[in-house]
Amino acid sequence: MSGDDARGGPERPETPEQYPERPAEPPEQQPRPLTGVMALLRPRASWGQLIGGLLCLLVGFAVAVQVRSTKRDTTFATARQDELVGILADLGQRSERLRGDIRDLEETKAELQRDARGGAALEEARKRATTYGLLAGTLPAEGPGIQMVVRDPRGGVRAGGLLDALEELRDAGAEVVQVNGVRAGVDTYFVDARDGVRADGSTLRAPYTFLAIGDPHTMTTALNIPGGVVRTLRAAGATVSITPRAKVTVSAIRSP
Repeated sequence: MSGDDARGGPERPETPEQYPERPAEPPEQQPRPLTGVMALLRPRASWGQLIGGLLCLLVGFAVAVQVRSTKRDTTFATARQDELVGILADLGQRSERLRGDIRDLEETKAELQRDARGGAALEEARKRATTYGLLAGTLPAEGPGIQMVVRDPRGGVRAGGLLDALEELRDAGAEVVQVNGVRAGVDTYFVDARDGVRADGSTLRAPYTFLAIGDPHTMTTALNIPGGVVRTLRAAGATVSITPRAKVTVSAIRSP
């Protein structure tokens, strides 16, 4: 045996037959993207999510308001006794001032009401006094009306005819009547006299002038009705003229 055999001999190159081929490692696979997770994480806007977010905002606002209200409520609970006494005293003073203001306003209101009632009553009293004065003949007057002139060249007009004329004017709505210089009143009378006709003690001579305040058309129509005053006076030989006027002034007054 040779030396090489004793040492085991020289190393022989490996042959494919001695070492079988190793299977080829598979190529390294690239990690698959997390498409499912990313799709879930991708923001999606829907009506449900918007409404939910709005509700969360409202709930948060309500909680904040409640917390603030609770803090205010606990302010008095944590205040010292002297602080509470001071707060109560201040509230009492404000309440008293408000009560005083209310009393002042009520007194002012009562005074205004009294003044209003007094002013209205005074105005009503003035109106009544004016009306009574006109009816009684103690006040002058002016307004729309008529002027009726009765001329009596034959002297046939008597006291009865003048009284009928006065009554006809009153029935037609005459408020104020003056005959010559005599202011007619509720108790005015006419009587025949040698020198003419006497009215309330004053002598009236023709022509007889009636000044009447009232509706001109109504009074003119009433005087001119068939068989009326104008017809009667003309039958007695008088001439009658009636003139409507926009303004008639009655200056004669009766003694109170």
